[in-house]
Amino acid sequence: MRFSLIVATLGRSSDIGALLESLLAQGRDDFEVIIVDQNADDRVAPVLQPYAARLTITHLRSSIRNANHARNLGLRAARGKIVTFPDDDCLYPAGVLARVDAAFHAVPSLGVLTGPAASPEGGLGSGRWRDTSGAIDLTNVWTSVIEFNLFLPRHLLLTLGGFDEKLGPGTRWGSAEGNDLVCRAMARGAVAQYDAGLRIIHPDKRLTEVAVSRAASYGRGLGFVLRRHGVPPSVWFAFLVRPIAGALISLATLRFHNAAYYAMSFWGRLIGGLAREAREAPLPAPLQGSA
Repeated sequence: MRFSLIVATLGRSSDIGALLESLLAQGRDDFEVIIVDQNADDRVAPVLQPYAARLTITHLRSSIRNANHARNLGLRAARGKIVTFPDDDCLYPAGVLARVDAAFHAVPSLGVLTGPAASPEGGLGSGRWRDTSGAIDLTNVWTSVIEFNLFLPRHLLLTLGGFDEKLGPGTRWGSAEGNDLVCRAMARGAVAQYDAGLRIIHPDKRLTEVAVSRAASYGRGLGFVLRRHGVPPSVWFAFLVRPIAGALISLATLRFHNAAYYAMSFWGRLIGGLAREAREAPLPAPLQGSA
């Protein structure tokens, strides 16, 4: 098995079918899909049933509503040499898995491969993205990583303990778990690369009501991870100044919705950066995977 695609899902059903259709269009049979279902009801099973004969699918259930717990649960069951974690509302453009496969064959020592989000409407999606491909380090990892476009060898992920379950959706520190994972991989000497052409489609939620409601939590997560990994002050400064500038410009142009987003992002980043546990909390322990 070359790839394991681990999908943590909560609250969605038809979107999962669209993701599976895009995976069928990859034209490969060397991957498995592990669905980690955090719903209390049975909405997911009917969506998976039509694909049972066409894809290798494992359907796991979890009563714990924590995205990283679900991802790690799937990781323990994974069999593929390369593991990735598409969101349940992603779409894979044609040739994504072939591009990733070629990258890992070209550089056998590659430990992390990432790329940007693509908007369904075209162009790049949510986040600030590097324009050019290249090596990832502590200064540019923040514009190189999104969890649903992140590929690592399974053995490295298990050694790292997978995602930190103290971070991400369902926790106080609601984001940046992918950045944290890549930073921990680099600290172990892993080669990490950003491919600007490796794009996975995901709804663009910038400045939506959903984004505003999550801004403080996502900000706390980013601040936490920035402090945990001791990034240079110049990087910190940029992440604090940008939301202040965004809030002031939005207020000046009477865009109060946008101003609220930027203000909560700034406040969250500050709180996360000041959290003592960001430097004191232990790193995840290694995980035991399938044989």
